[in-house]
Amino acid sequence: QTAKQVIIQKVREAERETIFNEYSDRQWEIITGMVRRFEKGDLLVDLGRAEAVLPSKEQMPREVYRPGDRIRALITDIRMTTKGPQIILSRAHPSMLAKLFEAEVPEVAEGIVEINAVVRDPGSRAKLAVSSNDPDVDPVGACVGMRGARVQNVVSELRGEKIDIIPWSEDIARFACNALSPAQVSKVFVDEDSRALEVIVAEDQLSLAIGKRGQNVSLAARLTGCRIDIKSEAKAAEAELQEFSSFDGTEIPEQELSDAEVQEEEQTAPEITVSEEKAE
Repeated sequence: QTAKQVIIQKVREAERETIFNEYSDRQWEIITGMVRRFEKGDLLVDLGRAEAVLPSKEQMPREVYRPGDRIRALITDIRMTTKGPQIILSRAHPSMLAKLFEAEVPEVAEGIVEINAVVRDPGSRAKLAVSSNDPDVDPVGACVGMRGARVQNVVSELRGEKIDIIPWSEDIARFACNALSPAQVSKVFVDEDSRALEVIVAEDQLSLAIGKRGQNVSLAARLTGCRIDIKSEAKAAEAELQEFSSFDGTEIPEQELSDAEVQEEEQTAPEITVSEEKAE
């Protein structure tokens, strides 16, 4: 009897070891399973040979599953516990989005198009920065697909999450302009020491650049890894005027004075011409 129990124990341990090794090789892969049940908000998923857990914090907001539903999720971790291997899944991780594009876009799978950075507000909005290793291949176009077919398949899998696909750039100012799309940027001032950017946009682009509850600028800041301050052109001009609004009585250096005089002459010259014409 004891010998039989020992053998059963050893067989179970060997099975657990096999399952652990099989799934540890598949970490960061997307896997399909079937919803078994809920346990304290976590979702238990049957993967066939093993059971996995989709923790509540890794689930996407407003997604509802019932026992028996099929589910696709990313394997983020696998641990060996006393009860056997524990497989942790996620649908909210940024890599889930990257892996869906890898499955959907052959150019990404082949390494022609590279996904350089991904940020997400799961279930709401995401930004994906892509670049191409082939000058003839447009990375954004490849990910969008014909009539948006490729990106639409990813959006459907993520239950309508809005995805902005933008071109990656080494130049931080250009990258920030791309990251703030769909807003159009007028100017960017870069402070490389503190990794901060001051972005100037037209008045009608301000709310678009900031986004609903600051979502667009928040995602752009996370994507670029910089602090981003957005100002309208009017505010920027006002701030510039404010700098010169008070003086302590010190004289302006001669060079600056002569520049100011030259500017004044340039501005008044056409006015004199006009008045002469009127006089004639």
